[in-house]
Amino acid sequence: MKINKKYLLLIAGSVWMIAGINILNIGSSVYGRYLTWFNALLTSVVFVIFHTLIFRRMVKKHTVRITAYKENYQPFYQFFDGSSYLIMAVMMSCGIGLRVFHLISDRFVAVFYTGLGAALILAGITFGISFIHELK
Repeated sequence: MKINKKYLLLIAGSVWMIAGINILNIGSSVYGRYLTWFNALLTSVVFVIFHTLIFRRMVKKHTVRITAYKENYQPFYQFFDGSSYLIMAVMMSCGIGLRVFHLISDRFVAVFYTGLGAALILAGITFGISFIHELK
């Protein structure tokens, strides 16, 4: 199924929002036991690192790629390229494996997943903003 390329930005934003909400939910579900000013600071550091060094660049890269398509209609799955799907699959598999096999502590889950989830949500919002700009 092909859709107008600008809607790929909306799909990307939705995917990252859903992923971010799920990861934030995992982290926040155990955060109560580890709520200290230091852990809040660490969570903020995780958020800033992922937002500034990874997701902000990723959103820009995919927005430029999507808007540069010559054909206005693209397959709906083209919101990411092949390497991005691979990275997402590896990250999900590692995250699930680490938690299932109890290789990381609940404190790590609380701090890291909460910061990561918030950064993913912001990436989704940023894709949404890019979509709104493309509507104009």
